[in-house]
Amino acid sequence: LDRDYLADKSNWDAMARKVVYTGAIDAYFNFQLGNLEYRSVRFETEVLDIPNFQGNAAVNYTDRETPWTRIIEHKWFEFGKDEHGNELPKTVISREYASEWKPGDEPYYPVNDEKNSARYQAYQALAQRESHVIFGGRLGEYTYYDMDQVIAAALERSRQELA
Repeated sequence: LDRDYLADKSNWDAMARKVVYTGAIDAYFNFQLGNLEYRSVRFETEVLDIPNFQGNAAVNYTDRETPWTRIIEHKWFEFGKDEHGNELPKTVISREYASEWKPGDEPYYPVNDEKNSARYQAYQALAQRESHVIFGGRLGEYTYYDMDQVIAAALERSRQELA
């Protein structure tokens, strides 16, 4: 929506009895207990003068010798054909590399260690006092979700709220 909830929180909160907050739980509380840590990724994207690089949307690399963790070939998300069903003469790939995370970077994966788990539990205790806010999603719940898991969690939370 191109709006920063935290920059105008009191205005947004006045609009509804409940707010669904999917941002970082530590940011919601202005990092008063410290930053939760994440792993991040960086992408290197290139256009190749070939119609097909890997034949599907994503290939994961788990061996130690390969410096990237995944290659995404974007055209396969759109079936790799133009509007007339013809092969596209070029393709776009992105290599995904694991990277160190620092505040301000895109947080991708929670760091599931003892320190961060304890810090999240402390933030969760603060969140339970915010009766008008539903904390959800990977940042609000400080958990890694696949898409099917986040949808299931949202549906379950909806059932709880509407019961």
